[in-house]
Amino acid sequence: MQGFERADRQFLDAAAVAGHLVPAGSMFAFLAAHRGEVFPDADYADLFAPPGFGRPSIPATQMAAVLTLQALCDYSDREAAEAVRFDVRWKVAIGAPLDDPGFDPSSLVYWRRRIAKSARPHRVNDAVKKVIEQTGVLKGRRRRAVDSTILGDAVATQDTVTQLVAAVRRVGREVPGAAEKVAAVCTGHDYGKPGKPKIDWDDPQAKEALVSALVNDATAVVAAFTDVTLDEPASSALALLALVAGQDVEPAEGSDGTDGRWRIARKVAEDRVISTVDPDARHTRKSPEARRDGYRAHVAADPETGIITDEKLTRAAGQENCDPAVAEQFVAGEAGQAGAGDNAGGYPPAWYGDSAYGTGELRDAIARAGHRAVIKPKPLQPAVPGGFTIDDFTVDDQAQTVTCPADITRQLTARNAVIFGAACRGCPLRERCTTAKDGRILHLHQHDSLLRAARADWAAGPALREDYMTHRPNVERAIAQVATWRGRRLKLRYRGATPNHAWLKRRTAALNLRNLLGRGLTRRDGAWVLAT
Repeated sequence: MQGFERADRQFLDAAAVAGHLVPAGSMFAFLAAHRGEVFPDADYADLFAPPGFGRPSIPATQMAAVLTLQALCDYSDREAAEAVRFDVRWKVAIGAPLDDPGFDPSSLVYWRRRIAKSARPHRVNDAVKKVIEQTGVLKGRRRRAVDSTILGDAVATQDTVTQLVAAVRRVGREVPGAAEKVAAVCTGHDYGKPGKPKIDWDDPQAKEALVSALVNDATAVVAAFTDVTLDEPASSALALLALVAGQDVEPAEGSDGTDGRWRIARKVAEDRVISTVDPDARHTRKSPEARRDGYRAHVAADPETGIITDEKLTRAAGQENCDPAVAEQFVAGEAGQAGAGDNAGGYPPAWYGDSAYGTGELRDAIARAGHRAVIKPKPLQPAVPGGFTIDDFTVDDQAQTVTCPADITRQLTARNAVIFGAACRGCPLRERCTTAKDGRILHLHQHDSLLRAARADWAAGPALREDYMTHRPNVERAIAQVATWRGRRLKLRYRGATPNHAWLKRRTAALNLRNLLGRGLTRRDGAWVLAT
């Protein structure tokens, strides 16, 4: 059943004995005074059995404060539990006596899981949003800047052989009857033992023979359970084995894939699973030179106050997880809020982003929401170095025609393409236009008019660029706060997109609360107000 804080102070109450040591205006001092108002007990009542059933839990007001401090300080469960036991600041923040022994680190796991399975899985974040709304700090502020960063995952990246062995072993554990089947049909390795098989890794033929044996073992196991009805954990394990067995291998040289001979593929599979321990972790690149493994944290923030208004953690790869795709969700969420479509001071809400966000789909979503896009256009790449770009071709949307720089007009096809073909023969501008022997073929984006208008507006005058440079860079500070702590790059502590997304929600809630404290957040006449 739900536990509650004691109404009376204990003899060694940390706040009474050592509260003066905690800096005023700090997160610790704020939670000591207001944790029960930010995280009221009533918000957590649905997690517990009715009174009288079972042992009282740790008070929700205290545990919510601990979860907030843990996310802010980037502590592991053990470090957070030790802080509650030994750190006076933490004891003051949660209202514990100095001699309180604290709790086992597993209590944090228990609380996170209970909250995650509930109807409101992001309660800490929701509570801080209520505080933000009541202060009015965002009232009339209609700018939102978006950006993302890569956060390292909590597991080691595995090579193909390690993944194949681990995936077969997992099927043996999760699928009923699979252990016996693995022992009967798998001959490439003793799957009762973890780790890599012992072979001469400097011998290419030995490696190829091992890969072939492991892939064939995996294929045999998957085939054995294809028509068997399985529960979710078992079917997930089998699906992961099938994926791992196919993503990194290709038929060996001279093989058509039917003779059981395989080799490691000479390329990296798109959206490759990099670990069977955390199947959601992915390869990605922040730049052509810098490859990273992990997840992508997306953030939308008010550039003037630094308040993070929305956040999402996704896999690091995949079209549905790219920057503009997630930004579309942010736009939809902002547009769906009460009053979000109202113009403040005559200006529609504006979205700021670098060129990664300059897609036609995102610009269309922003326009349909009645908002304004202040996004740097993506640079155009001419087909010939130094030659004509798509903007040198004139598009007539009404007539559905395109006119090239040589004043040749052609009709758009049903697939939004225009074929100049034979008209390019003998054209004096051909060398600046195309190297294709059959002439220039132009493919227009479905939102070509939006993209053209955006590039024209960007080039027309300095006002848009100055607006962009004034407000867009401010989101970098929010990104730095999310991704670093005391000069150290954060590394995720959980496995899977869902637990790590929940962590990001707690992290941004703690950062927003700290931001408000810097503005003098206090409680006055039963309401949250800012001194500045």
